[in-house]
Amino acid sequence: MSQSSLISARNIHRTYTLGKKTVEVLRGIDLEIGRGERVFLCGASGAGKTTLLYTLAGLERPERGRVHIEGADLYSLSQKEQSRVRNSKMGYIFQNYYLLPELTALENVMVPGMIRSKNQRRQAMALLDEVGLGGRMHHLPAELSGGEQQRVAIARALVNKPTMVFADEPTGNLDSRNGGEVMALLLEFSKNLGTTLVVVTHDRILAEKGDRTLEIADGQMAGKNPGLATEAD
Repeated sequence: MSQSSLISARNIHRTYTLGKKTVEVLRGIDLEIGRGERVFLCGASGAGKTTLLYTLAGLERPERGRVHIEGADLYSLSQKEQSRVRNSKMGYIFQNYYLLPELTALENVMVPGMIRSKNQRRQAMALLDEVGLGGRMHHLPAELSGGEQQRVAIARALVNKPTMVFADEPTGNLDSRNGGEVMALLLEFSKNLGTTLVVVTHDRILAEKGDRTLEIADGQMAGKNPGLATEAD
């Protein structure tokens, strides 16, 4: 593992069972992502990019292989310690937003802090203002557009000041204008805060805005060691 790597994965394997059939989704993936790097994972539907993202993010344990976060073997940690790492070091953004419908935008953003018994109301309000929702923070998700809900999700992902953010098709449910604005916000926050950003997307035009685009095909990285950053990167 490179000393500059924040995230390192080695020989990652993951399979699913569908009825009597076993599907090998990830087949020996090696990957390194540096601090502050913006990496986009691309590939055809079913290539394994979302499974890889979830594995790197501590959400799906690999059957074989290791994931290191800041040098620590993530899946060798206790469940309690894994939860602490996810809550304190990682932020998550999903295609379907996953906002709690009974909570206002402000309350949704405050949820990660509540898990740590921290009152982050002021931080949450500031983030909602930064994503352009200062006047709508007391609205419920049902009262917000898709683009606005995703902006809430961005603020929620950032409220604990994570070192890395994982985003799974964050523009997938948005039109091109809103999708472009949401991605621009993510990239801007990543640059300003020095946050590592790992994004799954099918939109190759958006992917070109990152530092690296990694192609996944049939559960493997396309090309020779493309997941391993070099000194030239």
